[in-house]
Amino acid sequence: MLSTEHTRLLIRLRWTAFFLLAAAYVLVFFHRTAPAAIAGELARDFDVGPASLGALASSYFWIYMVMQIPTGVLADTLGPRRIVALGGLVAGIGSIVFAQADSLTMAVVGRTLVGFGVSFPFIALLKINAAWFPESRFATLNGITMFIGNLGAASAALPLAWVVTLVSWRTVFVALGVLSMLLALLTWLRVRDRPEDAGLPTMRELDGRPAHPPMPVGDWKAGLRRVASNPASWPGLFVNAGIAGSLFSFAGLWGVPYLMAAHGMERAVAAQHTTLLLVVFACSCLLIGRLSDHLQRRKPVMLAYAAVYVAGWVPFALGIPLPPVASYAACALIGASAAAFSLTWACAKEVNPPALSGMATSLVNVGCFLGAALLQPLVGWVIQLTAPSIAEATPQAVTDGMRVLLLAAASGLIAACFVRETRGRNQTEQT
Repeated sequence: MLSTEHTRLLIRLRWTAFFLLAAAYVLVFFHRTAPAAIAGELARDFDVGPASLGALASSYFWIYMVMQIPTGVLADTLGPRRIVALGGLVAGIGSIVFAQADSLTMAVVGRTLVGFGVSFPFIALLKINAAWFPESRFATLNGITMFIGNLGAASAALPLAWVVTLVSWRTVFVALGVLSMLLALLTWLRVRDRPEDAGLPTMRELDGRPAHPPMPVGDWKAGLRRVASNPASWPGLFVNAGIAGSLFSFAGLWGVPYLMAAHGMERAVAAQHTTLLLVVFACSCLLIGRLSDHLQRRKPVMLAYAAVYVAGWVPFALGIPLPPVASYAACALIGASAAAFSLTWACAKEVNPPALSGMATSLVNVGCFLGAALLQPLVGWVIQLTAPSIAEATPQAVTDGMRVLLLAAASGLIAACFVRETRGRNQTEQT
């Protein structure tokens, strides 16, 4: 039983760590989806067509994807505090380089640095959630995490589209670089990786159970082999590739150009649609995590949401003319049902030893960015088959691009059929 003083310390350190890393995660989502709102400016300033624009946007996802497994290893060995502080510094530098770029090559360099720097906060935040909160609240905390992160995504849609009418997009990204460095400093000074680092008992000890020993730094290779050789670790990666990949491709780049070309919307109105999609997605992540924890079921909830997600893409992929109410409803349905993939991290964590939670969650997280990195340029390539530039894109060209995203969503649903049900408990502790 903790004393009143220690209880207050636990609460203060728990929420300090959570909110500082959550603030860093807001910037992750902002950078992820910002190109959609400024696609026209980027194409104009760097004089590129749809395929090259897709490649520029996807450079973030490629490096983010490559860094996921190393991030999991580093989160399990060095801890969240060190890697998020370092990542914030690199992301800040990358944002400023991107803002000052005078060529497509330099823009890709800046975007790649940003992708490297922001590859750390999410896995680190999952590690914080696992260390500082009871296990029974893990999916709920993940939902809260996604909700907060999507505030950044929502601010990169309609608000950013409005801001760039007042100031240059370059000014916005310089300011983001400075903010990222400030958060890195605060993380270094204020975050503690585990309760033990502050002389407090672990969550398991407070629950009357022995603490899990931390993984020794030298054992990371064996830990990674154990996670990778576990067949139950992998289905979530493919769920994420299909569902998260298509969501990020639409909300992060192609949603606004599609709605403008296929449905004749003004940019501000198209941005309202992607903002609605992201806000509904954020709220749905809150609900699905709570629902899954309450039911103590992962797979049935994921499958139900994923099936609705696939259905949500049909009107866009078929090029059906939609009145405003229907187009807003379609975006809201896609956003609400996309929360299916947010359960994959809980599933991966619960089929692997607790000390390897960083590696387990990072493995499935690779799928989110592998999917987006492949789909963003692929959609651009499909559009460019019949339209040499975004300005000249026809309704049929952008609709063809949406068909790629429908197929990706369907592949995510199929992968969800192979996810192992954990009933909300770590399966390795029951053997």
